[in-house]
Amino acid sequence: MSVSVRFVHASDLHLDSPLRGLARYEGAPVEAIRGATRLALEQIVELCIGEDAQLLLIAGDVYDGDWKDYSTGLFFAGQMSRLRHAGIRVVMLRGNHDASSQITRHLRLPDNVVELSTKKPVTHVFEDIGVAVHGQGFATRVVDQDLAANYPAAVAGLFNIGLLHTSVSGRPGHEPYAPCSIETLKNLAYDYFALGHVHQREVLSEKPWVVFSGNPQGRHMAETGAKGVTLVQTEEQRVISVEHRDTDVVRFEQLKVEVSSVRAAEEVPERVLLALEEVSAAAQGRTVAVRLILSGRTVAHGALTSDPQRWEQELRSVANDVGGDGLWIEKISFRTQGQYDRERLAQRDDAIGQLVRSLTSLHSDEQRLDSLLQEFTSLRLPAEVREMASISTPDDLRAVLGDVQEMLLARLLDHAEDA
Repeated sequence: MSVSVRFVHASDLHLDSPLRGLARYEGAPVEAIRGATRLALEQIVELCIGEDAQLLLIAGDVYDGDWKDYSTGLFFAGQMSRLRHAGIRVVMLRGNHDASSQITRHLRLPDNVVELSTKKPVTHVFEDIGVAVHGQGFATRVVDQDLAANYPAAVAGLFNIGLLHTSVSGRPGHEPYAPCSIETLKNLAYDYFALGHVHQREVLSEKPWVVFSGNPQGRHMAETGAKGVTLVQTEEQRVISVEHRDTDVVRFEQLKVEVSSVRAAEEVPERVLLALEEVSAAAQGRTVAVRLILSGRTVAHGALTSDPQRWEQELRSVANDVGGDGLWIEKISFRTQGQYDRERLAQRDDAIGQLVRSLTSLHSDEQRLDSLLQEFTSLRLPAEVREMASISTPDDLRAVLGDVQEMLLARLLDHAEDA
């Protein structure tokens, strides 16, 4: 029996996940993003082969829902065949997006792939490498019971892995599916718990290891930063290393550039250029989609906000100089502030003073903020607009009100000076 095991933990592949509104943006790398989930799976397969892994674990959501045609399933089956030829086994289960009730088409997978039952928790043992994998997949899209509560006991003398698609005790932005406590997982006394469903990598525990690997490829601006899988090395039934490995081919980033110290708006593009060069270098050849945020209390505020279209085009030109087709600015937010004396402005007996007083009062009025937030969340906005607006808490609303105040003050004060 082998005393050393190497395995890769992946989840939430969301193969052929549809684009979220990016096609409407001029210059968006639509084709690169459209094929990114498939290329990420190819990277996972290359990693398994290159690292001599014996096992690949997939903790749910291989697919993003029912296939438009058979090509999605054929692609996945083809990648699993590559692993079969390399002698690598695969254990997978279904999550909320690819639950049994969600996928109507079926294809035979190669015999190196084991799909765990959706009816009850089961254990699959690999005697030759001394590993037992326990788990249960989703029979339906919505699973609100604690699946882990009924997981089998650890098998003595083997390295025990739990495979589970879950929100655990809840994670922002993710439905509370298959909820459980970290104590429940620890009490099972497995050596490693491979979790899926949450798209941000997170280590919940190291004794034992309980890990969300995150998704291997970001799909939109809410999924920023490096994405990938987790590579685990064991010896004598002990985990000796747990490493994140990047597998994304398109990277989404929110880039905040501080411009408070510039002496004029004309210096802003140089600041942005330096920041974009860092992002591009860190991406190591990947296509990068950037949401650029300019911030800081600055003398350039009036110029930037009075003619945003001019500065947007200048900054997009900078991005093109830095990365060409491999670097795209999805959106530019001017969140700068003018160097105004707000206390003095609030004392003015005109529209400017009234505006400052009203917004300052609203900023600290929890009841009015809650009421305004309820009105906003009740609006039937398109999904991409809700994602870009990202207003779900009173603090989000305060940030937007601050932006509104700055924009209005810049324009009102400019008009007042011209008059």
